[in-house]
Amino acid sequence: MAQTLPALKTDMFLPFVVLSLWGATLASLTCLQQTDLKSLIAYSSISHMGLVIAAISIQTQWGLAGAMAMMVAHGFTSSALFCLANTTYERTQTRILILTRGFHNIMPMTTTWWLLTNLMNMATPPSMNFTGELLIAASLFNWCPTIIILFGLLMLITASYSLHVF
Repeated sequence: MAQTLPALKTDMFLPFVVLSLWGATLASLTCLQQTDLKSLIAYSSISHMGLVIAAISIQTQWGLAGAMAMMVAHGFTSSALFCLANTTYERTQTRILILTRGFHNIMPMTTTWWLLTNLMNMATPPSMNFTGELLIAASLFNWCPTIIILFGLLMLITASYSLHVF
């Protein structure tokens, strides 16, 4: 398999991996503070791309496969989230999260789609996000076992803001 980055020792990329995971964690923490739905989805995208950068930086086959799976899955999930945000906005005329609470009885089909896309955003099985994150987690753990702490923190925060949206 061809390398995507220059043929350097992968230990040289440790600062990039840590920085990308730290940036993804900070973007996820920013998601927890968002009141605007579209901003939350946009910061969620930044968080997912931090994982992709980390996976590409370590230059393993599993890391690259996980990055590719994550990018494809992110394209579907993010598009669905933005579509649902627009649908909700057209019906409620607001994107503020606190004002869009309690619509489960009024819009049951939209609520079902919100649940499914948020579960995909959290990378629950059998979604493609789960496959990508599992491959990335395995490659990161094999590359540097202590980096799994940042990865686990990132997954916990991602689940928190995804449930907060729903």
